[in-house]
Amino acid sequence: MKNIFLTAIFIATLLFECNDLVAQKQTAGNYSYNTECLGVESDGTQTLKTWGRGRNRFDAFAQARKNALYDVIFKGISNGSPECEVRPLVSEVNAREKYEMYFNKFFEDGGEYRHYVSMRDERWEKKLGRERKKGTGSVTVSAVVIVERPKLKAKLIEDGILKR
Repeated sequence: MKNIFLTAIFIATLLFECNDLVAQKQTAGNYSYNTECLGVESDGTQTLKTWGRGRNRFDAFAQARKNALYDVIFKGISNGSPECEVRPLVSEVNAREKYEMYFNKFFEDGGEYRHYVSMRDERWEKKLGRERKKGTGSVTVSAVVIVERPKLKAKLIEDGILKR
C-alpha cells in the first residue's frame, strides 16, 4: 500500500513538472528576439542569426529573412560579433514612413527583398539544431541568413532612397 501511495505521488509530481515546461515553452514563443551578427565575408555580405514568427514554420522563416533585412536597413546590427556594420543603411529619420510605399512593396510576400537575403550558408547540422519556440497560435524560429549588404546598398542608391 505504501509503494502505491509513493508511486502516485511521484506520478502527480512528474505531471505537474511537465505541465510547467509546456507553459514556459509557449511563453518563450511570444518573446521578442534580437538579430545578431555571426560574421562578415570579404565581399561585405553579413551572416546573421535572426528570428521570425508566423502561424507556421514556413511563414516564420519568411519573416526571419524580412527581419534580418529590416534590421540591416533601419536598425543596424549591434548584437553578436563586432565585425558587422553597427550603423543602419538608411539613417534618415522617419525613412520607413517617408518611403512607406517603396518599402511596403519591397517587403511584400514574394517581393524584391528575396534577392538580397538567403539561407544558403546554413549547414545541415544547424538546421537540425534550430531553436523553435511555440506561442499561442504562432511559431517562432531561428535562422542563419546571409544578407547581401553591398547589393542592397546599391539597390537603395539606384532607387533614390540613399544618396551616393
